[in-house]
Amino acid sequence: MTSIYQRVLGDDFDRLHPKMQWRFGFSSLDETCQIGTGTMEEVWHGPWWTLPFLLLGSTRRVLFPSRGRDVPFTVSNYAYVDELGRETVTWSRTFKFPRRLRTFDATMIHSKQRDTIVDYLGTHQHLAVDIDCSVDDEGAMCIRSGEQRFYEGRFAFGFPLMFSGVADVREWWDEKNQRFRIEVHVANKLLGPLFGYRGSFTVAEYPCTAEQIPIDVRPIREEPRE
Repeated sequence: MTSIYQRVLGDDFDRLHPKMQWRFGFSSLDETCQIGTGTMEEVWHGPWWTLPFLLLGSTRRVLFPSRGRDVPFTVSNYAYVDELGRETVTWSRTFKFPRRLRTFDATMIHSKQRDTIVDYLGTHQHLAVDIDCSVDDEGAMCIRSGEQRFYEGRFAFGFPLMFSGVADVREWWDEKNQRFRIEVHVANKLLGPLFGYRGSFTVAEYPCTAEQIPIDVRPIREEPRE
């Protein structure tokens, strides 16, 4: 089984830097996980009027209103098949600020129905976001969020982007320093820049069966609607 990123990128996957192919190339059949540790040189958020938006997101591990420099960072990636039979990759990010930990969770699946990757944000998969993946001329993985949908019980509706944020993510291999680097920028059409971070980290791979995946990196509930 190929990774969900290989499926959507097709031949472009081979244009990724070899280290990035390793980073985005594993699937549930490999029975491995990747744990990254490093430092975010800067974690920032927008002006005071964006704080209510970020505080709401922090209740479900989507966004948060903290900021700082040289913030210790970890990211946990596990590939598994979820309870609905979908190939899934976790992205559990933890930022260690001086007074508290902040966590930003997401699970990504490959949607045959939508012919793209769908990113479920937060602990309850309330927000489903279509993801566009591409490779730039330097072999970096570039991710941009697109259409968003909100699901809660019987309710389901397209989430207007004017009330949400569009995320741009670039992750690449820093050959000189032998580290992965990442830059994330989230903005709202009306409110402007909301949240972001940039920094670097190293990644180690470990054997990991589905039964060994920590329960806290899985969502509390899995949403069948894509």
